[in-house]
Amino acid sequence: MTRHVFRAAGGAVAAGAAAALLAGGLGTAAAAPGAGRDRSPVRLLASPVTTVAEGGTARVRLRIDATRPLTRPVTVRWTTAARPAAGGRAGPPAPVAGSRAAEPSRDYRASSGTLTFPAGALPGSTRAVEVPTLRDRTPETAEAVPVVLDVTGATPPERAPLVVVDANGLPYLDPARPVRERVGDLLGRMTLAEKIGQMTQAGRNTLAAYEDITSYALGSVVHEAVPDGAAARTAEQWRQTNDTYQWYARATRLQIPLLLGADAVHGHALVAGATVMPHNIGLGAARDPALVERLAAITAEEARATGVSWNFSPCVCVVRDVRWGRTYESFGEDPELVASLAVAVRGLQGAADGRDLARNDKVLATAKHFVGDGGTAYGSGRAPYTLDQGATLVDRRELEQVHLAPFRRAIELGTGSVMPSFSSLEIAGESGGPVKMHAHQKMISGVLKGELGFRGIVVSDWEAVDQMPGEAADDVRDAVNAGIDMTMAPLTYKDFVRIVTDQVAAGRIPLSRVDDAVGRVLEKKFLLGLFEKPYADTTHLADVGSAAHRAVAREAVARSQVLLKNAAQVLPLRKGRSLYVAGSNADDVAAQAGGWTIGWQGTAGRAIPGTTVLDALRRADPEARVTYSEDASAPTAGHDVGVVVVGEDPYAEGVGDVGANGHDLELSEADKQAVDRVCTRMRCVVLIVSGRPQLIGDRLGEIDALVASWLPGSEGDGVADVLYGRRGFTGRLPVTWPRSAEQLPLKAAERGGSPQFAYGWGLTTQAVAR
Repeated sequence: MTRHVFRAAGGAVAAGAAAALLAGGLGTAAAAPGAGRDRSPVRLLASPVTTVAEGGTARVRLRIDATRPLTRPVTVRWTTAARPAAGGRAGPPAPVAGSRAAEPSRDYRASSGTLTFPAGALPGSTRAVEVPTLRDRTPETAEAVPVVLDVTGATPPERAPLVVVDANGLPYLDPARPVRERVGDLLGRMTLAEKIGQMTQAGRNTLAAYEDITSYALGSVVHEAVPDGAAARTAEQWRQTNDTYQWYARATRLQIPLLLGADAVHGHALVAGATVMPHNIGLGAARDPALVERLAAITAEEARATGVSWNFSPCVCVVRDVRWGRTYESFGEDPELVASLAVAVRGLQGAADGRDLARNDKVLATAKHFVGDGGTAYGSGRAPYTLDQGATLVDRRELEQVHLAPFRRAIELGTGSVMPSFSSLEIAGESGGPVKMHAHQKMISGVLKGELGFRGIVVSDWEAVDQMPGEAADDVRDAVNAGIDMTMAPLTYKDFVRIVTDQVAAGRIPLSRVDDAVGRVLEKKFLLGLFEKPYADTTHLADVGSAAHRAVAREAVARSQVLLKNAAQVLPLRKGRSLYVAGSNADDVAAQAGGWTIGWQGTAGRAIPGTTVLDALRRADPEARVTYSEDASAPTAGHDVGVVVVGEDPYAEGVGDVGANGHDLELSEADKQAVDRVCTRMRCVVLIVSGRPQLIGDRLGEIDALVASWLPGSEGDGVADVLYGRRGFTGRLPVTWPRSAEQLPLKAAERGGSPQFAYGWGLTTQAVAR
């Protein structure tokens, strides 16, 4: 997944807007008639959508939003009558053509009343409007009851509340029926507009209005990374947002819930306070499928607690050139290693047949990026990138054995979705030249869905269809016909809906292709139990970022550290010694976490709760005398051992490509000077915190111990665990470590070239009894 443009943080709804409902949906609720009349600093808030089972009584919650107790009463006159409101103010407009509004006396009791919040009422005080509904025992789709408010003494709600009488008695709503039967029944009831909506994914940052969820019958919303400068959102804030999205989905005629997705690629790391795991490259160094599965299970639990049911992970790409900015998203350069760690799918989803997906600690997994994204040729990248989104040229044998092998394993494990790559693929000896993967019908429909038997959702990458080289209408047609089932179109979701509608009408996209795509989406929604429980199950919400989860991440950090050199047995460190700590990454949790942490390109400073390497060293040996000097300018005399922590600043995707945006594999000049100042004056340990190998050149001779500390995440204590011998070093290189830039690309299959350290290299130590 990628991010190119960030608009203002979304979900915003224009003042006075009410729930605009799809033709074939429910109708339109009126803006509060009192809007604009009373601009008091006191506001009245109202639940925008309240659902109720047929025959039940809906309770529309009203709440006072103020900074101090009320100085005068707030009066709310309300009515559900289908006639103009008192005083001649307009009542609710007629329903959108083709929709069905609830009928007074048949579906609900028309009623009205007055509520008063007295002077002195505290901020947060609540009242409820009660709307009784009637049971007619006729199977039917959902129906709308607009509630008109007239407010005095406070600014009225931005949108009038809407009561939705739940759909009932229809076969697709019966959880006892087989999923395939439920899918068939629901598909047969849907309009073309509703089907196309299910193929459409909007974005949280770019959703024009909550009402678009309803009016476009959207199938999904993706939580994009936090825009630059925006505050990170807590788990509870994510939960509130996701429940709000589902409210609006419940206001549609068929009440099809949303798939809510996120890039939880190393823990639910876009959420403030979540457990930030090591990136995949570190897990490749640990080489422990059981550990990877445990970490994925924790990620699933934290994500589902916030209402996210779809994770765009794991990346099962096989990196073939470490200059690629996505190197750290790969488990390594060996397809066997990558395939073995595809068990992340099982950690996220549970059993391969999908029977665990409805649990409150499981989410839909996504194997990505299909296929060959790790094999793009240097210089072929989509400008200004050098590798990312470029072209992969392979013969059929390499395609099968290297790039397809991990996808075969992910499909065996039951991955619920697959995401194509931005890149292009050219198979040597076959005509046609490079073909964009999102338009590659032979690979998506032929190989993925045909030969490999994949039955889940093929979801596009972020605005990837818009990157295709033709006109928008041609690109959408080609992508859908190639086999894309859901299009991630945060910036263009309205255009996508319009274009697919036109293309189907013109016969250029077969209705059978639409039905296949929608059927795949609906099947996963049923398996996830979203029709029965669309809102977040908060059972595990308090466990987001918990000590227990962080303990597993800490273990993963320790297991991912690779000891490349250990002259004179400098490691493990002895307690009670004096340490001189330096380097740009010694006291920076953000650098440890890398990209895809809060923001797309990572974050800065202490925005991530956790421990830095410096913190961890101090905690591991409270009696040690520790001097910290980032640039090593402080006096060095009198110290037993130096620990220099250097490496990369955070980046993601093509932004991090070597040759793009000033990136290379060299240490910064400041880090080189820190290494030189410390390692020429005392015994020293150098830790390289990075997402790919860094060139250390002739400095290796002056370094006593060298550690590849692959983007460990928030739990720096795991680094100190191996430095002090609480755990032994066991990690091995998941990629070949080059001696110079001229050797690149180096791959496991090419054993020559005299690298600095070979693939699989890693010294071991024993844990020290303390």
